[in-house]
Amino acid sequence: MFETDLKIQLQTLPTSPGIYQYFDKEDQLLYIGKAKNLKKRVLSYFTKTHDNAKTRILVKKIAHIKHIVVETETDALILENNLIKKYQPKYNIMLKDDKTYPWLCIKNEAFPRVFLTRRIIKDGSEYFGPYTSVKTVIVLLGLIKELFMLRTCNFDLSPINIAKKKYSVCLDYHIGNCKGPCEGLQLAADYNDDINAIRNILKGHFKASLKKFEDLMQHYAADLKFEEAQKIKEKIEILANYQAKSTVVHPSITNVDVFSILSDDEFAYVNFLKINNGAIIQSHTAEIKKKLNETDKELLTLSIIEIRQRFQSQSTEIYVPIKVNVGEAIKVTIPLQGDKKRIVELSLRNARYYRQERFKQIKIIDPERHTKRILGQMKADLHLQVEPQHIECFDNSNIQGTNPVAACVVFKNAKPSKKDYRHFNIKTVEGPDDFASMEEVVYRRYKRLLDEGASLPQLIVIDGGKGQLSSALKSLEALNLRGKIAIIGIAKRLEELYYPDDSVPLYLDKRSETLKIIQQLRDEAHRFGITHHRDKRSKQALNSDLTQIFGVGEKSAEVLLKHYKSLKRIKEADLEDLMRVAGNVLGKKVYEFYKKNN
Repeated sequence: MFETDLKIQLQTLPTSPGIYQYFDKEDQLLYIGKAKNLKKRVLSYFTKTHDNAKTRILVKKIAHIKHIVVETETDALILENNLIKKYQPKYNIMLKDDKTYPWLCIKNEAFPRVFLTRRIIKDGSEYFGPYTSVKTVIVLLGLIKELFMLRTCNFDLSPINIAKKKYSVCLDYHIGNCKGPCEGLQLAADYNDDINAIRNILKGHFKASLKKFEDLMQHYAADLKFEEAQKIKEKIEILANYQAKSTVVHPSITNVDVFSILSDDEFAYVNFLKINNGAIIQSHTAEIKKKLNETDKELLTLSIIEIRQRFQSQSTEIYVPIKVNVGEAIKVTIPLQGDKKRIVELSLRNARYYRQERFKQIKIIDPERHTKRILGQMKADLHLQVEPQHIECFDNSNIQGTNPVAACVVFKNAKPSKKDYRHFNIKTVEGPDDFASMEEVVYRRYKRLLDEGASLPQLIVIDGGKGQLSSALKSLEALNLRGKIAIIGIAKRLEELYYPDDSVPLYLDKRSETLKIIQQLRDEAHRFGITHHRDKRSKQALNSDLTQIFGVGEKSAEVLLKHYKSLKRIKEADLEDLMRVAGNVLGKKVYEFYKKNN
């Protein structure tokens, strides 16, 4: 991450779940924490008064912050645990081995046992998890025990030992919890069928198993064993609601580097995630300024080599979204589905968040670069010849044909230039005719700019579809400006953009910054026009009320309204005050009129 002021970092943190890391000015890691909402949680350190002295000292030492975005709060919890164990920050409480998160193990042995463990032993056994709640693991084991009869003993049930009748059945067999494989009373093939069904449950593929649970519940209910049936029902609900997937769920995905890339015209953003034992232990995003319009493949290849050297990675496999060549010693995988695909998508999501964060920071610390990027994006999206540094947008306002007005708002360098906003009272159009009104105001606006020798915009936006756009074009043609200024219309129904002489509209991505600027222009023009229209109607209504008083004309009414701001205040004013504002004679007439009619 680029060095930025801490206050700017706090302003641009995402609101997603994730973990945050605090560093001091020597770049030493101080603390790792988790959050459902990163921005809200981190800001609380700097906005609250802390009773704990160590917390106050920690906050004073924080020089910069890093964060990793994840899918859920549970993922953040697991990731926090992994990073604390790896880096052991000074201000974190270290979890002991018996406090680490539990896994479910299918033991690599004849007639495999299924049990809870907190230790992963690389002996060929299968591990599922980690789970954030021991209760969840116990429920799953209970469900497995309810459905399948598995052994719980730790005997070596090899074919030789079984043949020698080395072991005899225990109490579990006699109470119906085991089928007695130790004495050869259950075949290994039948037992392994149950183990395969358990694997599917632990991977989240439990549709068939749920059916068996439901059958078991119906069986209990038919035997009038309602208490047992209710217990099975509760377990079914827990299993159905259980989210089998975590950020990375399977420890077989180990010692892998994951890379993704996101780029625009000027910069590329490469995210790196290091996966070990099924969990993220490192995350880094690099921003690369393009020099020669390099392709994503070129940039990603260079970044992989540089980042692996920087972090001294010895991984022999990488996951990437596109094919790259980084040497024969490294296996390159482009995942198409499953857990591996999700990991690459998560890496891309972190790159996207980093890019958004950088945009927000640049907007604060380097407005010129931010503006240049926005204008360049608008030029490309709207197929313009030049960057639209000066944009004007027109909107008409009338209610039931009364007091027709129009508004022109001006954006310069993608920001409102309110001193250049203009109102128009429609002069040549009778009744509610939006097309004719648009033709009039566009003509008047640019006729005046031409007469004054003022600068013309690079882009005109018309609030309306093809009809309003055609009317505006007539005025540009009359002024010999057609083709010299780009002009588009935006229709409200689907936010489609219309171009002259093109019946097919342009649809921009709803998240596009270009569309957001155009929508802001349109909304600002609408607001500005409606405000003027409302003021004009109110003024007209007030004037007509005051001019009912004998001797009070429009000019006198305007003087009173300018001073008192509303008709209500005029009615409530005392005689002395009215005479001071409007004169002795008129003030007395106004006072007596409202006193008589109240």
